Amino acid sequence: MIGGGKMAEALLGGLIERGWARADEIHVVEPAEERHAVLSAGYPGISLGDAPLVGIDAVIAVKPNIVEAVLPVLSEAGIGRVLSIAAGVTTGAMEAGLPEGTRVVRCMPNTPALVGKGAAAIAGGADATDADLDWAAGILAAVGTVAVVEEADIDAVTGVSGSGPAYVFHLAEAMTAAGIAQGLTPETADALTRQTLLGAATLLSESGEDPAQLRINVTSPNGTTQAGLEVFAEADFMGLVERVVAAAADRSRELGG
Repeated sequence: MIGGGKMAEALLGGLIERGWARADEIHVVEPAEERHAVLSAGYPGISLGDAPLVGIDAVIAVKPNIVEAVLPVLSEAGIGRVLSIAAGVTTGAMEAGLPEGTRVVRCMPNTPALVGKGAAAIAGGADATDADLDWAAGILAAVGTVAVVEEADIDAVTGVSGSGPAYVFHLAEAMTAAGIAQGLTPETADALTRQTLLGAATLLSESGEDPAQLRINVTSPNGTTQAGLEVFAEADFMGLVERVVAAAADRSRELGG
């Protein structure tokens, strides 16, 4: 694993917890001493170093601007298969910096992977096979769900699920502030908002019902919920969300261009 930051640690913990690998079967390349200490304490037996092991499959978990510097190091180590979670870096860009025939899989994860509830999408490069996609999916399934998409769809994935948690957190901020404005204490508004979002997300996930139907189920004619939803409609909430996702997807395309 190239990089030992928070997302890498989430993957690491999920892989070990689910039995995909033992701690002593995973090598992490991380130059920061403080991260060495955190990973060593959290995962006794893990291998840590400043360089990748020769010929071992690699997960690139560094900032996008560092990927270019990582590729020659992987090439020198004879790495034949790579999974990258670096946002915006295309498989073509990585393949150009790696030996011909290297199998590259690109992923767009999201931060709920930190609590085992991630949503990731993967796309294979020119030489990636179904077996390589299965390998990548097996890694990411340790911290959430995985969808296989065409690389052209990765930017849309970024707009929906990659950036999506921030939209939910922003909604939580707004709901909490609105509750306070209506007279609730900050503590009560915060607690009710957190549990409401958790409960609604769990119901959406476990009921199997369409989100529109769930909305209808809770909306009594001329009731309180309808009054609130009418304000959303007047503000073109659906259109606003569409523009938000489009802006994030467009920015992903710019970064990858």
